[in-house]
Amino acid sequence: MRLCLYEPDIPQNAGTLMRLCACLGVPLDIVEPCGFLLTDKNLKRAGMDYIGHLDMARHTGWAAFQETHVGVRRVLLTTKAETLLPDFSFQGSDILIVGRESAGVPDHVHADCPAQVKVPMISGVRSLNVAVSAGMVLGEALRQTGRWPS
Repeated sequence: MRLCLYEPDIPQNAGTLMRLCACLGVPLDIVEPCGFLLTDKNLKRAGMDYIGHLDMARHTGWAAFQETHVGVRRVLLTTKAETLLPDFSFQGSDILIVGRESAGVPDHVHADCPAQVKVPMISGVRSLNVAVSAGMVLGEALRQTGRWPS
């Protein structure tokens, strides 16, 4: 199980997800370019001293990410998905992918992710914060696959 941030825009969200992955022992992939420098003070503040416990890989673009993770199911978290989180079955080797806070992911990334899931929400609201959504989905994926840290 891995979490992938596709071209993140907001350093605080990326830092929060870095901290989440470090605490849960989940490797993190970052597909660049980012909307900030990975040395950003807000990123460091959000990640705090947990970043030293993080297994993180950076990729120069979507193609580089795909080359690194051949044959692994990519699960895109998207408000455009038809499958709701409670109805989705995760696999231990899944890579969960979240898009940019400002724009999600482009169509070609949607097409490259055979599995797509969304967090159910009440009618009339647009979306959850990307870090909140990723945390909810990652938690459910770890629960289903028995991969919570002991």
